[in-house]
Parts: sequence; C-alpha cells; structure tokens
Amino acid sequence: MEIGVEISLYPLNPDYIPPIQSFIDRINAHGGLRVVTNSMSTQIFGEFDRLMPLLNAEMRRSFADNDKAVFVMKVLGPLAAAR
Repeated sequence: MEIGVEISLYPLNPDYIPPIQSFIDRINAHGGLRVVTNSMSTQIFGEFDRLMPLLNAEMRRSFADNDKAVFVMKVLGPLAAAR
C-alpha cells in the first residue's frame, strides 16, 4: 500500500539546521522513495511496509544524536498507485 508522510523535525537547540539536513539526507540516501522538501516539512511517498520501518530507524537516530527534538508527522494513505 502506497502512503504519503509529511514530517517536520524541530531540534530544540540553537544550531538546528544540521540535524534537520542530516535527517533529510539520510531519508534521501535510501532511494526508491519520492521525497519533496520545502521550508516547513518533508513529504515522503512510498510503500507502507518499507517507509514506516525506515522512518522508525531514522527518527530513532535523530533522537540519539540530539539532546532534545520534536517530530511532527502526518500520514496519508492509501494513495492511488498512479499519480
């Protein structure tokens, strides 16, 4: 099942850009997903069974790498296969 996830990361420290960029870069490194980034969020489209474990791992890494952080996420699904 194809889903869409809109996710925002808010590292709770003054140097917030590097953790956000790191998260986006790690998501993009997985390939096989459609990733759209704007100034407020990143939208990720892909198969549910692939995307959710990937987000779980990358969110866990972001929490491990940062003292405090907040993720805000919306999940939309299922999406039609053809866009």
